[in-house]
Amino acid sequence: MKLPAYPHTKPSGVEWLGDVPEHWEVKRSDAIVSADRSQLSPEAFADRDVFHYSIPVVQETGTGQVENGESIASAKQVITKPVVLISKLNPRKATICLAKPQALLTLGSTEFVALHADKCELAFLEYLTRSEFFRQGLDSKVQSVTRSHQRANPADIYKFWNAWPTLEDQRSIAAFLDRETGRVDRLVAKKRELIERLQEKRTALISNTVTRGLPSEVALAAASLPENPLLKPSGVPWFDEYPAHWQTKRLRHISDFIVVGVVVNPSSYVTDEGVVFLLGGDVREMRIDTTDCKRCSPESSNGPLVKSRLDAGDLVVVRVGYPGVAAVVPPELAGGNVASMMLVRKHSRYCSQWLAYALNSQVGRDQVEIVQYGAAQKQFNISHAVDFAFPFPPLPEQVAIAEYLDLETAKLDALVGKVREAVERLQEYRTALITAAVTGKIDVRRAEDSTADEASPTLRA
Repeated sequence: MKLPAYPHTKPSGVEWLGDVPEHWEVKRSDAIVSADRSQLSPEAFADRDVFHYSIPVVQETGTGQVENGESIASAKQVITKPVVLISKLNPRKATICLAKPQALLTLGSTEFVALHADKCELAFLEYLTRSEFFRQGLDSKVQSVTRSHQRANPADIYKFWNAWPTLEDQRSIAAFLDRETGRVDRLVAKKRELIERLQEKRTALISNTVTRGLPSEVALAAASLPENPLLKPSGVPWFDEYPAHWQTKRLRHISDFIVVGVVVNPSSYVTDEGVVFLLGGDVREMRIDTTDCKRCSPESSNGPLVKSRLDAGDLVVVRVGYPGVAAVVPPELAGGNVASMMLVRKHSRYCSQWLAYALNSQVGRDQVEIVQYGAAQKQFNISHAVDFAFPFPPLPEQVAIAEYLDLETAKLDALVGKVREAVERLQEYRTALITAAVTGKIDVRRAEDSTADEASPTLRA
């Protein structure tokens, strides 16, 4: 769907803006907005509850939250009227929100620049600062410490060139974007709900299969596997019933050798090149991502770290951070090593892929949650993990269960991937629509009300 352009335009004189509507005024923003710098020391609010706009909370929720003043250790700026808060840190993340004074004392992180809309509509100003051209403008001027920790100069946030519509046009643009981005947001929310349902279905599929066995039609197709087997009580709290011909086994009796990777100064073994040296962040459920993994020398892996050297078919289990997440070591990573993770050696009595599914199932997760500890980072001890109990089918059934789950979870993962791609396209459309509207590339006064209708092919993609 093509949106109408303004009938008369003029050169803006600003390279990145190009032509703008003829009746818009090109001005530097400090003639339109101002930045508030009022601050309070932590002693001034230590004995009271406050409403606090902090960067982490804004990134997570889009707004602030009530906090006890005693938990805030640094000075904060006071928010006494509605402002647009723009983070100076990492402009690429575009941490922005519309902040309003609450019934409680309202504070904002000093890492935000608070913009007052002195001579413009506040809603228009918010959309303007959320546009791609504004983000790119800040990104081009950042002062880098590292790529992951960049900072914008406050002056670059409240002093920028722009073409400013009339107040009437600003209100029209804000109303148009409220309507259209709201429709996009509702579509995104529906798709995210679908992703959650698919992920819940995946979790239930794994848990049901590792505790009850294959569906009867799948077992029938396998010919040699029992269909609709009798169930018996498990005798453990983690699962109630399981096939009568299965056993319950502790992890220590499934694998004879379970170790933890080196935990004392792993950085001393890191090299620029060599074999993979996996940390917990490299392990996902049922797969290992080596995109950003560390490396260690083959000599280290075969020497002082030999006890945690990887062999194909071993299992790596995250111990710290997201404890319990497990994956099988593929052949191409054999010879590598792990740091601070549990390593479960392969054994002929079990199928590694089946055990990975069992560990990632609700049976495994429930047992991890019981023994994990730590506030900032959850973790568990191997001395507890070796006593985790699992339903243990005969080896042929383990192999069949793993093959079935590989096939079925791949289908669900592919569906999730398609929905996520649709979410990304919707978010890209949303950003492009905002940018086009606030820079005068579309005339929203003549745009039809059905621009972002839920039935629109553009938005259903």
